[in-house]
Amino acid sequence: MDIRYSTNPNDVKRYTTEELRKEFLIQNLYQADTVQAVYSHVDRMVVLGIMPVNEELPIDKGIDVWGNFGTSYFLERREAGVFNLGGKGYIQADDERFELGFEDCLYITQGTKKVCFGSVNADDPARFYLVSAPAHRAYKTTFLSFADANKRPLGSVATANKRVINQFIHPDVLPTCQLSMGLTQLEEGSTWNTMPTHTHERRMEIYTYFNIPEGNVVFHFMGQPQETRHIVMHNYEAVISPSWSIHPGVGTAAYTFIWAMGGENQAFDDMDNIDTMDLR
Repeated sequence: MDIRYSTNPNDVKRYTTEELRKEFLIQNLYQADTVQAVYSHVDRMVVLGIMPVNEELPIDKGIDVWGNFGTSYFLERREAGVFNLGGKGYIQADDERFELGFEDCLYITQGTKKVCFGSVNADDPARFYLVSAPAHRAYKTTFLSFADANKRPLGSVATANKRVINQFIHPDVLPTCQLSMGLTQLEEGSTWNTMPTHTHERRMEIYTYFNIPEGNVVFHFMGQPQETRHIVMHNYEAVISPSWSIHPGVGTAAYTFIWAMGGENQAFDDMDNIDTMDLR
């Protein structure tokens, strides 16, 4: 498991491009028949990339659960949200089996002991993107199709940010301890997300970008509002955004991204908004 420690915003001001990418960028999440894991000390969030091809993969494959979490199984004191970004797949959560197509989501409650992932077709494997947060109680493991998401259209063609925020794991859809996740789709011709920008001191966020057309990239902006930096993102890469950091992005073409949040509350609109003219 790759461990990422918390960083001081004053230190980040002096980071080189390589140092910035090493601290915040998450790459190579999807490798055949492996579970790729990144543990962030920012609100103790965990990111997993799971791509079963020829075998069924347990959630803790290659992970020292006791050494990293001090628990007897992965979700003993955690909850998780999973999106499928690939071909048809399934998740076995204790005694329940869930079929997930492209962009389907599953919330897995705290206390689920056995979680396994599989693909229906080895030639078109599932790509399971999982984010886990600490949790203090159990709710209900719940499958969420795209139709189940709460939809919030935002932006405009004039500002190149016409998009729909699809809230999946969200208080308006189902109860969870602290994890919130959703999927934002930009319309063709729009390239900006999360503008006008903001921070939220009470929560951190993780983005993963996908549906980026071949030959295109996304410039993910981060840093304090008056000390902005950027990371160039490719398809299926994720980025950690501490609470003190802005997190807008702009692509060379339209794209989709999944946001995951954890922290003090689940109020989606709890944001510290920043005037665009104040950015530096």
